[in-house]
Amino acid sequence: MPAERGTPPPARLSHAARGRTVYSSAVVMIRRAGPGDVDELRAIAAAAYQKYVPRIGRAPAPMTADYARAVRDGQAWAALEDGQIVGFAIMIAQPGYLLLDNVAVLPAVQGRGIGARLLALAEDQARGLGLRQIRLYTNEAMTENLAYYPRHGYAETHRAEQDGFNRVFFRKPID
Repeated sequence: MPAERGTPPPARLSHAARGRTVYSSAVVMIRRAGPGDVDELRAIAAAAYQKYVPRIGRAPAPMTADYARAVRDGQAWAALEDGQIVGFAIMIAQPGYLLLDNVAVLPAVQGRGIGARLLALAEDQARGLGLRQIRLYTNEAMTENLAYYPRHGYAETHRAEQDGFNRVFFRKPID
């Protein structure tokens, strides 16, 4: 019976070298987002950020972002699982650093490492561009993110009001 959309696929059994049994789940592929992906990026942002509307009192900035422009400017990357877009990242090169402007993963697949894969991609992109750090920000009401980013090597640098939002800024040095 096929899995419902948004449900993790069943683990697949495979035999690795040396006779050990290895369980794996669906493969996540990351590619640049294209013009045909814009509506999916918007839908993922809406799903991922909807829970924050009551905390913030209005739609968080990613729910109203211009994803068509991000795609057109080559800043959007899509994470696919079994051929379906399940997450994305928006990365903008700045003088001396890479701004990780947005990372969003469908709630149904959160906790499976897709966000971490997108963070690793940002590090690879920063290195490829010769940039020595990644910067990002999140809303202070997104308390899950305040714990998530430090687990991935990001350090809080400051807090400030920006564009009408109370934001928490993070930075990660890249070797």
